[in-house]
Amino acid sequence: MTVVDGVPARRRPLIRLAYALARREVRRMTGKALLTPDIPLRAHRFGQLVGYAQLEKSVARRPLVAGRLRALAVLKSAVMQGCEMCQDIGSFEARAQGIDDGQLRDLHRYRDSERFDDTERLVLDLAVAMTRTPVVVAPELLEELRDRLGGDAELVELVHLIAVENLRSRFNGAFGLGAAGFSEGMACARLETGAPGAADPASADGAPGLAVAS
Repeated sequence: MTVVDGVPARRRPLIRLAYALARREVRRMTGKALLTPDIPLRAHRFGQLVGYAQLEKSVARRPLVAGRLRALAVLKSAVMQGCEMCQDIGSFEARAQGIDDGQLRDLHRYRDSERFDDTERLVLDLAVAMTRTPVVVAPELLEELRDRLGGDAELVELVHLIAVENLRSRFNGAFGLGAAGFSEGMACARLETGAPGAADPASADGAPGLAVAS
């Protein structure tokens, strides 16, 4: 349980409206009218909640990068940070973009798996490099990704998306936020570090590759 309680919807009409709009947006994107557990916490600083909502809308608006690649990048960053909430949502979104259970199972060993093509591996390389501390991204990786994605705008979009996922996962991880029910009963990519029961990446090849969100 997080040490900070969420702001009750009954506290004031503006909070109720914000929660209703958040549920509607999530339903539009996923088909599930769920309120993610970070929103009631962010509501303690309502102006920041509004700003964060605008950031998320800008990230989702008119993407240039293929949804499949975006989903892989987000999910890889999330599970590396041990964010259970983003593992749950990210696995759901990955399945919606055509990522199958085999790829979810092999995400922790994507470099050795035959289930990923060269472009997907490069996108995942970028997610790994940007999620580790310190961030070290080889210019050669950026150049090759720019060529494969189609240009500077696509590359900037992908880097921005991974950076935003780091923001999400670190906020959620600080408060210990768990799954929100998006992938309940379905396969999720395994957590790689930072959470109870998460796999040690150094010994990942011999461990089971599939977790189920609760």
